[in-house]
Amino acid sequence: MGDIIRLLPESVANQIAAGEVVQRPASAAKELLENAVDAGATDISLILKDAGKTLIQVVDNGCGMSERDARMSFERHATSKIKSANDLLAIRTLGFRGEALASIASISQVELKSKRADEETGTCIQVHGSEFISQIAASCSNGTSVTVKNLFYNVPARRNFLKSNTLEIKYVMEEFNRVALVHPDISFKLYNQDRILIQLPSSNLKQRLVTLLGSAYNQRLIPIQQESQLVNLTGFIGKPEFARKTRGEQYFFANGRFIKNPYLNHAVENAFQELIMKDAFPTYFIYLEVDPSSIDVNIHPTKTEINFQDAKSIYAILNAAIKQSIGKYNLMPTLDFETEKSLDLPPLPKDHPINPPTIRINPDYNPFEKQTRPQMEFNYKVPGGERGAQWQQLFDPLKEIHPGEMELPGHEEAANAILQVENKFLVTQIGKGIVVIDQQAAHERILYEKFIEQEKNGSDGAQKLLLPQTIQLSPDDAQMIKDLIDPLLLAGFEVSEFGSNAFVVHTVPPGIESSEIQPLIEGILESCKNETHGFKNREEHQLARTMARKLAVRHGKKLSLRESTSLIHALMSCSAPDLTPDGKPTMYLLEFDDLAKKFKHTN
Repeated sequence: MGDIIRLLPESVANQIAAGEVVQRPASAAKELLENAVDAGATDISLILKDAGKTLIQVVDNGCGMSERDARMSFERHATSKIKSANDLLAIRTLGFRGEALASIASISQVELKSKRADEETGTCIQVHGSEFISQIAASCSNGTSVTVKNLFYNVPARRNFLKSNTLEIKYVMEEFNRVALVHPDISFKLYNQDRILIQLPSSNLKQRLVTLLGSAYNQRLIPIQQESQLVNLTGFIGKPEFARKTRGEQYFFANGRFIKNPYLNHAVENAFQELIMKDAFPTYFIYLEVDPSSIDVNIHPTKTEINFQDAKSIYAILNAAIKQSIGKYNLMPTLDFETEKSLDLPPLPKDHPINPPTIRINPDYNPFEKQTRPQMEFNYKVPGGERGAQWQQLFDPLKEIHPGEMELPGHEEAANAILQVENKFLVTQIGKGIVVIDQQAAHERILYEKFIEQEKNGSDGAQKLLLPQTIQLSPDDAQMIKDLIDPLLLAGFEVSEFGSNAFVVHTVPPGIESSEIQPLIEGILESCKNETHGFKNREEHQLARTMARKLAVRHGKKLSLRESTSLIHALMSCSAPDLTPDGKPTMYLLEFDDLAKKFKHTN
């Protein structure tokens, strides 16, 4: 039997390495952005086509490369970052393994142009699938431009597993944000389909965060700072009241590198314990500076996993620093001199119509007339099915009472038919016993069926805002809301684009106050992030469920008798009045026979 162990060809070895280094367009973009940062660039552009599937290009104004260095950069384990094993103990650069460019070139068609400032011409190299195509002198700007075309063109199985462009651009934006957040002194631009998505000028950290996340974050962030011999901590944490339903806005950086560390994440969440709800997650952007020799970053090719030499002490310092910041800044108002307030208003888009302000006057308004709180209407409809009809038959005592009649004389007996308990539950008597209705769960069912009906027949009943409200979103939320403009319209929200990451809300569902609009839309987008596949590809009517959860009347809301009756009528007209859209109960029926047994009464 002959020898069977053989050395793999270089191209095959590169493809194997690419499996760990490059999983999707976002992975390639990350490696190229980090190379640009390590090259000392002060201006970096990331250009995409088809969310990076067709084109990924990173252009920087860094130090550039000589003709030989440009050629060597495509060799495996060729790097300018380290020279010996001892250098691994003092790593300050983002890259050091010398694998990224060789791996990317093995599964795509790459063109590299680079020029140093002290040279008259630069170098242009083309490599397709690890095969060297050409190297020529070229006229180009100082710095480096790397163009990656047709990612995974020679690995069809990997290409077929890529997600939709919407999801892939979201992954790219996340990697872009991670690099941009740790280098606020560098200006960044992100383009997709020849359209600029993110533009970040050179700034300080607070301005970078507000530019990326939206102007609302100017008032949501608390600074954190702690110096010690072991670790220096800086950054920002979110105020407890703005905790999110997802972990999206949680960032750790160690020595200028984004990292994932569940142990330190626990230190943060422990500090927020009892300050936020159990199903909520705090926002944080925390930067750690430690002695490079006390950490190990050479664990995984992605370099996001790090081992700390004294993790327990760092845990304690971090936990104490966060508690101190929360206590300090919750007690003292702060003046923010870092953020430029004039940047909070987005510029008008080109050719946007300018409408003069108008004033609406109510000629019947009487300032001396006693004002009453507007009543909520739940707009009940004809029973939606056999199941709903069966439930409505149980409510014989309420059948003849119309919500509009509740305030009229002569209905004193009916006024005692419904009792609100703890501003959470509605208790009333029906033919067979006593029913307890969860007002929030009931309203979720009502709204869900209303939105489903609107999806079929078109939106109605939306209230037009006297002054349309402008909301500022983070870049990834801005991308998401663009895909939801039509579904939101069906739900009563008319939203239009208004410049960079800004949107104008023209109409809202009835009962929504102006102050609730931005938090409500952010909550809807937050719920979208909990879904893996996005609204377009997920289960039918999921947006209606999300809208119903966010718009339903909350526990703690005092309802008038008219409102309570209207809600019950609307619930009993639903197709499944006893269940929420998520399958949870909306009511509990205690029959008189069962009640009698509890007291051991007999006839």
